Amino acid sequence: MISPKKKNVFFREMKENRILYLMCVPALLVLILFCYIPFAGVWMAFTDFNVVDGIFGSPFVGFDNFKYFFAKNSMGWKVTYNTLFINFFGIILGLIVPISIAVFLNEIRSKIFKKLTQSMMFFPYFLSWVVVGAIIYGFFSTDVGVVNHMLSYFGVKPISWYSKPQYWKAIIIFANVWKWSGYNSIIYMAAMANFDHSLFEAAKADGANKLQCIINLTIPMLKPTAVVLTLMSIGRIFYGDFGMIYGIIGNNPVLIDEVTVIDTYVYQSMRTLGFSYSTAIGLFQSVMGLILVTIANKVSKKINDGEGLF
Repeated sequence: MISPKKKNVFFREMKENRILYLMCVPALLVLILFCYIPFAGVWMAFTDFNVVDGIFGSPFVGFDNFKYFFAKNSMGWKVTYNTLFINFFGIILGLIVPISIAVFLNEIRSKIFKKLTQSMMFFPYFLSWVVVGAIIYGFFSTDVGVVNHMLSYFGVKPISWYSKPQYWKAIIIFANVWKWSGYNSIIYMAAMANFDHSLFEAAKADGANKLQCIINLTIPMLKPTAVVLTLMSIGRIFYGDFGMIYGIIGNNPVLIDEVTVIDTYVYQSMRTLGFSYSTAIGLFQSVMGLILVTIANKVSKKINDGEGLF
């Protein structure tokens, strides 16, 4: 039972801040409509869904969809490995490169050069993956590719990149880091704007040079921001970027198996294996992401003085 005193506090709070709560109503409706009501569709993962019987009337098959995903003759293990491989190195490089860019820009004293450099590094964020795919084709195409022209100049035999699957995980990771590093560096620069500059002045007074200030002050003070962004990335480590894969690779049958991630596999299998199978894979992604981010958050609290995402 809720005490009358708590009820009065609740109604007084609602009355005093009613305008603010009314402003939240549209966002709450969107959240309920698109995030909570669709939870009912998760049941499809455990059924053999058909349109006639509906979600709750379709035959119950238990974990058969999950078993098929991880069967020996299935692509489940391959696409899971591809997704984890690409995302793991994407997270590592996506942490190192943006921090390096942010530190570099923070040390620039020329405002004009700083703004110009920042704009150039931020520009790839606005490009669609289709445009990025066209740029990559310009670099790696067999006939007009810049890379093959450079290899020929140094006396190295040109490589038929679009028929060599072994190179494309690295190319996709590089493209992903290149596209997002400028955007992510702004987050770290915003964090650095709130640093206590008296600490840096004290360090310089004690004889510390710029490199020592970066290693002993800037990097440790950026750690909480880096931890939060890394934990958020870990939560989506089982999700592949559908637009990135199709924008760069397209439907190239030679390369697609090497870089197929879970999301592209779901798209391919939806037309042949149905909605139940696709829903099961999506549920697997969500559950594994929740488990990993929870474990990573606990680890980060132990090594980061109790600081974590939640």
